[in-house]
Amino acid sequence: MTIPNLITIIRFLLVPAVVYALLLGEWGWAFVGFVVAGVSDAVDGFIARHFNQASALGSYLDPVADKVLLVSVFIVLGYLDQLPLWLVIAVVSRDALIVCAVVLSSLMGNPVEMKPLPVSKLNTAVQIVLAAFILGEQAFGADTGLMRMSLIAANGLLTIASTAAYLVAWLRHMTTNGEKSPSKNG
Repeated sequence: MTIPNLITIIRFLLVPAVVYALLLGEWGWAFVGFVVAGVSDAVDGFIARHFNQASALGSYLDPVADKVLLVSVFIVLGYLDQLPLWLVIAVVSRDALIVCAVVLSSLMGNPVEMKPLPVSKLNTAVQIVLAAFILGEQAFGADTGLMRMSLIAANGLLTIASTAAYLVAWLRHMTTNGEKSPSKNG
């Protein structure tokens, strides 16, 4: 077990702690947990790249840990009326569709090579910023309605664009024997 993989496992363990803090209304603790998870993601990536500790296991665990945290936080923020339901449904549905496409491709004997799309990377970045923004806003008692609404709108548009890009890439992959393919990461 490499150090980056251990750090990733710790990030998995932070998910229930962050969710629990949110459900208790402990915004400060939720914000700290979310930030620690983000920093740990950067640290494990740095260690993996610069100290030759990259592993096949880590290449799967790392994006899954990120998605589990982000989707969990989005669902709870929706439940707490901090995010609109339509956005939570769009974000969760997008990720579920990607997973289903990957599984279906494999079952059909045409597995998808995992490569993140640029729009998906941007989408994930905006999701992280939005989640951190809302957690920080609640933790510190700030009222930044216009900025929050702008981030929500950007997130909605990017989620739609990312979903469409993955659908097009997946359909191209499935009809051309996999020359271009979507990703699970992002």
